[in-house]
Amino acid sequence: MNAPLNHSPEAAEKARILAEALPYIQQFHGKSIVVKFGGNAMTDDDLKADFARDVVLLKLVGINPVVVHGGGPQIEEMLTRLGKKGEFVQGMRVTDLEILDIVEMVLGKVNKEVVELINQAGGKAVGLTGQDGGSIRAKKMLLPAKENGAVDLGQVGEIESIDPAVIEALEKGGFIPVIAPIGTGADGTTYNINADLVAGKLAEILKAEKLVVLTNMPGVLDKNGKLLTGLTPRRIDDLVAKGVISGGMLPKIGSALDAARNGVKSVHIIDGRVPHALLLEVLTDQGVGTLIRSK
Repeated sequence: MNAPLNHSPEAAEKARILAEALPYIQQFHGKSIVVKFGGNAMTDDDLKADFARDVVLLKLVGINPVVVHGGGPQIEEMLTRLGKKGEFVQGMRVTDLEILDIVEMVLGKVNKEVVELINQAGGKAVGLTGQDGGSIRAKKMLLPAKENGAVDLGQVGEIESIDPAVIEALEKGGFIPVIAPIGTGADGTTYNINADLVAGKLAEILKAEKLVVLTNMPGVLDKNGKLLTGLTPRRIDDLVAKGVISGGMLPKIGSALDAARNGVKSVHIIDGRVPHALLLEVLTDQGVGTLIRSK
């Protein structure tokens, strides 16, 4: 009888990981997963390529990824090039008509790039904004001020409704929707919408199995920099009240909470700086960020 060949430890580890993915593939087969694409994963060429391959792999094993992207770093770069300075209030970009033109231009460019990356990786991606098919209806967002009144952010919108018909048709046709967060008001006004809010609301409407948010952070951290995970809506409310969660993390947490409270089984805020972070979070036992459970 011939002695068995000595396979390399690397090959054995790859086989173990593939076997580990099977129950997750079975569990999520046919389900939608909404992914907010942002942070370093959007600006580093290697991480962008990793992300595109991850999305294609998920689609090929029968999971339906829906990508929502922002464009914060690229918008800031363009504003700097034009001698303008971005302004934020409670993590939201103040957007006048001139800034809106820049935002639309940059988001359009980012959208085409993400679509092409996924297509180059072997997928079939289609780029959309919330204006396509009237899928995202919005109204002007007014943030509550610390004193009486409200803060007007300009052409920044909050979501009134999402019609998922176009997205669902693309999913059924084997396509991967890639969505830029632009919506339209009832009067035809164009609004810039925070991408985290679009991703969260879309996950609710699609009854997605998961919402995965890629960031430049390990996840949600406490005041000592320790990663927090296994969070519940009640625990998050407490962390916000104590000021542990603030700034740009507020929209992410707000959309995550709404999604968790409205039918999305789990929300993951993960470190997009980790290669193949999406696959690690969805198809392995190793999480790479903060898990927020619905209960």
